[in-house]
Amino acid sequence: MYRQSALAAYRSRALTSTLARLSVRASSSSSGPCTKYTDVTHPEDPASLDPAIQRQLHRLESCTANTYARPPLIFTSGRGSHLFTSHPTREYLDFSAGIAVNALGHSDSGFIQVMADQVGSLAHASNVYWNEWVGELASLLVGLTRKEGGLGYAPDDSYTFYQRDSGPHLFSRTYTEPEPEDLPAPSPTGAKVFISNSGTEANEGALKFARKYGKELWARKTGKPWEESTKTRFLCFENAFHGRSMGALSATTNPKYQKPFGPLVPGFDMGKLNDMSSVKFITEDHCGVILEPIQGEGGIFECDIAWLKAIRKRCDEVGAVLIYDEIQCGLYRTGTMWAHSRYPTTAHPNVITMAKALGNGYPIGAILVKDEIAKAVTVGSHGTTFGGNVLAARLAHYVLTRLSTPSFLEHLALVTTTLDTRLSSLAGYFPSVVSSVRGRGAIRGVGFHKPEDAAKLVKMARERGVLFLSAGKDAVRFVPSLNIALKDVEHAMDVLESCLAVMSS
Repeated sequence: MYRQSALAAYRSRALTSTLARLSVRASSSSSGPCTKYTDVTHPEDPASLDPAIQRQLHRLESCTANTYARPPLIFTSGRGSHLFTSHPTREYLDFSAGIAVNALGHSDSGFIQVMADQVGSLAHASNVYWNEWVGELASLLVGLTRKEGGLGYAPDDSYTFYQRDSGPHLFSRTYTEPEPEDLPAPSPTGAKVFISNSGTEANEGALKFARKYGKELWARKTGKPWEESTKTRFLCFENAFHGRSMGALSATTNPKYQKPFGPLVPGFDMGKLNDMSSVKFITEDHCGVILEPIQGEGGIFECDIAWLKAIRKRCDEVGAVLIYDEIQCGLYRTGTMWAHSRYPTTAHPNVITMAKALGNGYPIGAILVKDEIAKAVTVGSHGTTFGGNVLAARLAHYVLTRLSTPSFLEHLALVTTTLDTRLSSLAGYFPSVVSSVRGRGAIRGVGFHKPEDAAKLVKMARERGVLFLSAGKDAVRFVPSLNIALKDVEHAMDVLESCLAVMSS
C-alpha cells in the first residue's frame, strides 16, 4: 500500500503546484515559443576545433570500423544529464540518455559505489555455478511484475515478496539469509528469467524459446516427432527494431538494415502495426509474434490496446507465443514497470525482453518468460558466457530497486507532466514543420512533415548544446534519463522550440 499511497499523496500535494508552475511558464510564453537559443553556441565546423582535437579524431577514425556517422565530438566525462568533451568549454545536455540507457544519468554515486564494491569482491563466475546476484535479480523482476502488472498479471499492490538490499555497502562481503519468520513473503513465482548481455541477445533468446515451445506443442497435438514440426514461423511488424544479429535482424523489417545481409533467417512474415487485417496472418504454423508496445527506433508509434487484444486472442487460438520487446519502452520509461503494465491482461504477452535502462550503461539484457513457456527451456537449450555475471546482475538489481521506489516515481511523474505540457504546444506553434507528437511518459517523439527535417533538427540542437535522437523516417526522439532535473527538461524544450522557430522562418 505504501507505493500506492505515496503516489496518491504526490498527486494531491505536488501535482497542483507543478501544474501551476507550468501554467505560469505557458502564460509567460503565450505570445509564442521560446527563441532564446537561435544562435549556434557549439559549432562543429573544422575551423572551430582545436588542432589537437582534430588530430585525435583523425587518429581514432583511422583505426575504427566506419559503422557510425559521428559528429566531431569526443566525450570524456559525464555528470547527471550532462556530458563534457575534450573541448575545454563544451558541455552538452544529454536528452537521449545514451539511447534510453542511462536511466540514472551519468556517474550516479550509488551506482559507482555498488560497482566498486562488487568488483572488489567478485566480478564474474561462470553460469556453470550459482552466484548470489543472478537469482536475486530474477526474483526482483518477477516480483515487481507480479506487483505492478504485466505478463498476464494485473497490478496487485498487496503482492509481497522478499527483496534483498543491493545498495552500496562498501567492503561488506558477507550475506546472511534472514530467518523464515522475518521474510515478508517467499520468492515470487509464475515466471522465469534468463539474463543475457544485450537487448539483441534477449530477443534472439526469446525467438529460440518460442520456436522450441512451438515445436513441442505441435508434437503433442499431432503425435509426430517435433523434428518434423511446421510450427516455426514468426510474425513481426513494419518499423520494428529488434536488433542487428541475424535472427533479430530478420524481425527488423527496415530494408536499410536488412538488404546488405540477405538472405536472412527464413520464416519471418511482416504485418502492419495496428492493422486488424494483420491478425489473420497468424496461423497454426506460427510459433511466435514479436512486437514493441511502443516502437522506439521505428518512430515512437504506440500499439492500440484493442489491436493488442486481438493479437493476444489469435495467439491463444493457434498456440503462438506473444513476445513484447520492451527493451526501450519498458522499465518505468512510461511511468510504469512495463509499457503494458496497466493494459487489460487480455493484451499481455507470454514473454518480455528488456535491456537498456536495466544496467544504466553496464551491458545486460534479460528475458522474462511465463512458466508454461519456460518449461520448454531445458538444460542445454540456451546459454551465455558473460550473460548474468555477478557484476552485471548486482548493478541491474540496484538500478531496478532505485527505479521502483515511490520517491523516484514521484519525480518521474513530474518529468512526464512537464514533457506533456511543453510538447503539446508544438504543432500549434509550428504547423508548417511539426506534423505530430507521439508516445507517452519519457519516450516521446515529434514527427515532421518533411522527413529530412528530423536529422536537421538533431544537428541544430547539438550545435546549441542539447543531444536529441532521430527515430524512424520522420521523427525526433526524446528519451532522457528518468531522474533528469526539471530545469534540464525545460532547457531542452526551450532549445527545441528555438530550433523549430529557426526552421519555420
